[in-house]
Amino acid sequence: MQKIGVGIIGSGFMGLTYSEVVARHATDCRLVAITGGKRANQLAADYEVAAEVSVEALLARDDIHAVVLATPDLDRLNLTRMAAAAGKHVLAEKPMAPTVAECDQMISACADAKVNLAVVKTERFRKITQKAKELIDDGTLGPLHMLRTVSAFPLPLAKQLFEERAWMADPRGGGLFMGMASHNTDFLRWLTGRNAVKVFAQATTYSDIPGPPLSVMAQIVFEDNIMAQMWITGELPNPSLPSSEVRFQVFGRDAMLDLENFEYLDVGKGENWERIYTPERFDYLKEPKSPIRLYPHIGVIQEFIASIQEQRPPRIGGAEGRAAVEICEACLISAKTGQAVTLPF
Repeated sequence: MQKIGVGIIGSGFMGLTYSEVVARHATDCRLVAITGGKRANQLAADYEVAAEVSVEALLARDDIHAVVLATPDLDRLNLTRMAAAAGKHVLAEKPMAPTVAECDQMISACADAKVNLAVVKTERFRKITQKAKELIDDGTLGPLHMLRTVSAFPLPLAKQLFEERAWMADPRGGGLFMGMASHNTDFLRWLTGRNAVKVFAQATTYSDIPGPPLSVMAQIVFEDNIMAQMWITGELPNPSLPSSEVRFQVFGRDAMLDLENFEYLDVGKGENWERIYTPERFDYLKEPKSPIRLYPHIGVIQEFIASIQEQRPPRIGGAEGRAAVEICEACLISAKTGQAVTLPF
């Protein structure tokens, strides 16, 4: 079977991530070229592939069948249109786009061009989160009633991120909130197997960092009256909260689970808590090429490549990416209007 030629658009942290995955870990694909961003030339040299001078030049290559959009979210609609028009399959980083309207246009562009549109959702590919999903699906918790999720960072880290990624302050994009919350909202949908039907939220920024709100608290109602709370913030004081980087708690009729992506998975049932899984540790920023860190990204790429080779829709496609953005956008609308927002839009 022919290997799928992949081009990377974007050369920042995630551009490096997917260049490493495609070049050295994933099967049935090969890294062909990289473009976009000030690091593109060096990144291409590191992997001994072409550094194209423009997105147009990369998309014009016959040996590229698919592209990974490792770019700011505010650029993805235009890049998706360009890639679809060139007949290239698209894998978009999360959040898929800053608004549902832009997600819809991306879906339409790829559908019209008959190319696949997939969206990065690494939470679905981690060993620890897959174990949590198994516990829900096999009935260990019983019917689900409530969920709670927190993604919280200290303010000094948020300031560092904004210094390194100035585009996060652009009001046209989803900022740090959507960058974080698009994981949480997708994971809530995936764990429950339900769609959100109502959102009420408050959103604000307590610091002097510009752009979209940095602190959001939301109450989300899912189908079958499953209730969820989501708290996203990048404005905690040091030393921040323990076990709060990516935390999920799920409460069913019979049992409950407590999950921190990088620390533990515990199940509470009867009179006791039991540690079910402890993930391997790594330093996210200092070890970007760690196989432990890359594991879920490899899963994302392999599913994307398989969908192309098998000529089928991606399992995590535009509709899934859109649904996560819809909940995030509903949070911002609710915070602005002071009213609960009914979904779908």
